[in-house]
Amino acid sequence: MYDYLIVGAGLFGAVFAREAKEKGKKVLVIDKRPHIAGNVYTEKVEGINVHQYGAHIFHTNNKTVWEYVNRFAEFNRFTNSPVANYHGELYSLPFNMYTFNKMWGVVTPDEATAKIEEQRAEIQGEPQNLEEQAISLVGRDIYEKLIKGYTEKQWGRDCKELPAFIIKRLPVRLTFDNNYFNALYQGIPTGGYTKMVENMLEGIEVRLGVDYLENKAELDALADKVLYTGAIDAYFGYRLGNLEYRSVRFENELLDIPNFQGNAAVNYTDRETPWTRIIEHKWFEFGKDEDGNDLPKTVISREYSSEWKPGDEPYYPVNDARNTELYAAYRALADREEKVIFGGRLGEYKYYDMDAVIASALDCAANALLS
Repeated sequence: MYDYLIVGAGLFGAVFAREAKEKGKKVLVIDKRPHIAGNVYTEKVEGINVHQYGAHIFHTNNKTVWEYVNRFAEFNRFTNSPVANYHGELYSLPFNMYTFNKMWGVVTPDEATAKIEEQRAEIQGEPQNLEEQAISLVGRDIYEKLIKGYTEKQWGRDCKELPAFIIKRLPVRLTFDNNYFNALYQGIPTGGYTKMVENMLEGIEVRLGVDYLENKAELDALADKVLYTGAIDAYFGYRLGNLEYRSVRFENELLDIPNFQGNAAVNYTDRETPWTRIIEHKWFEFGKDEDGNDLPKTVISREYSSEWKPGDEPYYPVNDARNTELYAAYRALADREEKVIFGGRLGEYKYYDMDAVIASALDCAANALLS
């Protein structure tokens, strides 16, 4: 008999499992996928750690979380500095003095501020949709070239049809700083995320290719408590209806050249290019293998945003009024499940950065393991 059955070998499940193990609990981790690490899973291709479910760049201001992950991996000093490609024009992200110089030829922060203020004035009164909200924050030029097409591809809707609250703020830096995440700690685990999660799960029994919901009664009987990190609506058999997500599809390509785009991430911000961005995975680790040798080949991933349908991988919760209300109804059902703890991105229908997932799992474990 196990103390805990942990459903899902992603970050939330792995952190909880580690904490339970260290408190002397007997733990079984299961996952329906054939691999551990959930969506942070990396797979080595020609010496390159390929992020199979999209780019994951660790960044945090939480020192406790940073020290925690460094127990299981050594992190490099990768800094995320994406580039935007608008019909072949390249711009620096996030919006900073390099961006404004390329856009308008301005060279001082005062000139950039004056240009943005002039363009923001187009919107009078309360913005009624995402387009108006974006223009009211950064002006029409930046909106048209760097926000509109990318956002419409991501959401599959015209910006005039999207609610203003999706963009609460847009970072504008009046400095020559293109470090995308303004975080104290940032990097990529040397050797990939899979290795890091493997280290978290060391000494813990893991069974892969096991579908919890198909074998629920039998699996529940193995443990006193269940930590469930799958989709909350799936747990209840979608009895109240489907929660909605946006999904992402990836096209991976191994190229027999050493350098495709010269950067880890290039966002395609025009509406006509079908993909939202291209990731070149080798640059997360500076184009070198673990022995410091240059890698002769490269792997790229084109990302396509799509409407989620059952069977697709759910990525981004659609936190509109309908889904928020539906999640609250599922949450009420979950609160009545005495044996089961719901956690993580899918269990809580919440978009989490990696550091927030880990912080949440540590809190959840601290509370659960006290009882």
